[in-house]
Amino acid sequence: MSEHFVGAGWAFPMRTEPGGGIALARRDREIEESMRLVLATAPGERPMRPEFGCAVHDLVFAPVNDATAGRIRYEVRTSLDRWEPRIEVEDVTVTPAPDEPTVLHIDVRYSVRGTNNPRSLVFPFYVIPSEGGDEPGPTAGESERH
Repeated sequence: MSEHFVGAGWAFPMRTEPGGGIALARRDREIEESMRLVLATAPGERPMRPEFGCAVHDLVFAPVNDATAGRIRYEVRTSLDRWEPRIEVEDVTVTPAPDEPTVLHIDVRYSVRGTNNPRSLVFPFYVIPSEGGDEPGPTAGESERH
């Protein structure tokens, strides 16, 4: 992979190196941090770039079901296609965490453009259960497991 193509950027969270300079992320780490930043930012959160981010945050109160999983897949793919041009998103799957009904795992399978190096990033997404005490159903992502 060409380092010139991938580049380097400030490490996230921002920190300093032992020598006092700003820590940089390079190669695969730079791309992974960039993807996490896109997914963790809600549109409107950045005043100078209000459209930046991923709209999954609108689904925090959504029920855990196939419709929500489908919307999450769409929002993740759309935002990464727009904001991370160094990657090709191959697949996005959404599955509930086995022991935690309020956590959905978003698994993004991607490759760095210009390489045949498949990679995967798992991003946890937390939902807030309804006040009625209804248990979220185990249907989100069920079709992806087959």
